[in-house]
Amino acid sequence: MGLDYLAQKWMIWYKSLDVNHDGTISIEDVEESRRKFTDLHHLAADQGKQVEQNFEAWWNKYIFRGQTGNISQDEFVNTLKNEYQTNKAKFVQEMTDCFNIFFDVIDTNKDRSISEDEFLIAFKAYGHENVALDSKFFNAYNPVDGLVPLRKIVDSWIQFTTCDDPSKSDVVKSAFETGV
Repeated sequence: MGLDYLAQKWMIWYKSLDVNHDGTISIEDVEESRRKFTDLHHLAADQGKQVEQNFEAWWNKYIFRGQTGNISQDEFVNTLKNEYQTNKAKFVQEMTDCFNIFFDVIDTNKDRSISEDEFLIAFKAYGHENVALDSKFFNAYNPVDGLVPLRKIVDSWIQFTTCDDPSKSDVVKSAFETGV
């Protein structure tokens, strides 16, 4: 059950990364997400260029995982399955690095917390444009004074991609199941 449960969550993750909703993850998804992110944040040219480089590096390392071209859902899930089964501790560390880096990029003001605006912009950049659902997702983190500690969000995504226990509450999985 554990690996099947994780595979279901990895399929959800895959679909969330298909920014242009064409059924395949490709360089077009990378380009669209980084362009939207920098445009929506109105970043200065030098900061925008750095963010775009960070986005591309993140996609190449953690999503394409050394492959080039398009990646199908089956390829994505099977790669994660193989890595998980080969060395679970290494896989968990890699997902920890993955989401530490990703959310560090999202936290453009580097205050180590995520505001609802930062959250909504990130999700919009990834093609999730239902503001009501994205806001509900953000509020599932129980923000204090409009902010969620970066660590809390990162940990939830690490759990989403590495926890094979379906009895544990999963805020990310729950959000995607409601239509995010």
